[in-house]
Amino acid sequence: MAYSLNVCHLYGDLMNTYGDLGNILVLKYLANQMGVGLTSEVVSLGQPFDPTKYDIVVFGGGQDFEQSIVSKDIQTKKTALTNFIEDNGSVVAICGGYQLLGHYYIGANGEKLLGIGALDHYTDKQKDHRFIGNVVIENEETGERYHGFENHQGLTFLGKGERPLGKVLEGHGNNGQDQTEGAIYKNVYCTYFHGPILARNNQIAKHVLVNALTRKYPDADLSQPEALKVGDTF
Repeated sequence: MAYSLNVCHLYGDLMNTYGDLGNILVLKYLANQMGVGLTSEVVSLGQPFDPTKYDIVVFGGGQDFEQSIVSKDIQTKKTALTNFIEDNGSVVAICGGYQLLGHYYIGANGEKLLGIGALDHYTDKQKDHRFIGNVVIENEETGERYHGFENHQGLTFLGKGERPLGKVLEGHGNNGQDQTEGAIYKNVYCTYFHGPILARNNQIAKHVLVNALTRKYPDADLSQPEALKVGDTF
């Protein structure tokens, strides 16, 4: 049986400040190794998001200016994106994308940018300070260690139903206080990691692909994709 997946690069023309397009390239590469066809397309300003059309959403980061624009437009996609997430759609959300899936983000100038509240976190801001540097975390469920680079002023606090992507071993993470980094909710992976995250942490990319395949082909034998060996690339 030939398997295929379709990826939505949400606001890929605006929210790609830190090379987050690389995450889609990694998904394509690993999907090919699994024998899975993978296509992608950008959905941006003024365009509808059809939750039945896509298997994976990649939502990258941007500066406050881009986020202020996206914050307004994404409200038109709120219901569709929330339905996709609640139906176990796979999402990778980085930095600004992570923040806008939550309730709100306070920008550097104090402006409150609304998210869609699909996930129950919120993001405050630091005063005249940013978290910048390498980060190492450990996922307490799998024992996997993930490496990345953070550069953010936001202080994100997780809410109901969310668990951290990992416990911070080095660096600051979500807020520098509770040793959490990122968030997992259903099949959604959120993080402040740049790098891009999937290029440095192929294990997460594999989880995203297998989750998407399981959702799309619930009765299929996915032993071949699940057996794919991925190593550390950091």
